[in-house]
Amino acid sequence: MSIMDFEAIIGYNFKNKELLKTALTHSSYANENKLPHDNERLEFLGDSVLGFVTAEYLFAEFKSRPEGELTKLRAAVVCEKSLFKFAEKISLGEHIFMGRGEEHSGGRNRPSIVSDAFEAVIAAMYLDGGIDAVRPYILGFIKDAVKREASFKDNKSLLQEEIQKNKGNTIVYEEIGESGPDHEKVFSFVVKLNGEIIGKGEGKSKKEAEQAAAGNALMSIKK
Repeated sequence: MSIMDFEAIIGYNFKNKELLKTALTHSSYANENKLPHDNERLEFLGDSVLGFVTAEYLFAEFKSRPEGELTKLRAAVVCEKSLFKFAEKISLGEHIFMGRGEEHSGGRNRPSIVSDAFEAVIAAMYLDGGIDAVRPYILGFIKDAVKREASFKDNKSLLQEEIQKNKGNTIVYEEIGESGPDHEKVFSFVVKLNGEIIGKGEGKSKKEAEQAAAGNALMSIKK
């Protein structure tokens, strides 16, 4: 795979190709080939650019959400797990310049390496074309993730608001089981109101299962 192949995938043509090459250069490759630069400094910058554009979008999109909720939402959207999923969409792991030892140990599929490279590519695009070039690129990835995370938060927040209408009420989420292989686990949760089960839900993560249980409880309460 060439630099031009990757440019075609991401839909951006770099004026300075060296920026992109550096963004795709893992430290293991730089050390092995005695190169002066790897992507670690760009990753540092990309993390901030990604955080800014995400915060800017959340601030405009959720005008009534308090700062604490926006902070948690941003953290969920730009976490390593999310960035790795974004990177998979553009086959980023296949394009990283990587040392032989790192590659043989599965580095191309390692979330920490691939998500760092994703941030480095963001930084390279920012330095090459400015914020107006990188903003739509970032938004193309985060919008769906924001909708997913925001809807999860809505269920729990709405249930909490409903429960708090009567003072003294308490709700607790409890895991009641899990099934499936390690790479496809399904978690089961219940939500209890004053010790009584009012909702059940399942999900591919504990957070998703809690949110499903909250949604189930909301439907029961509003019947």
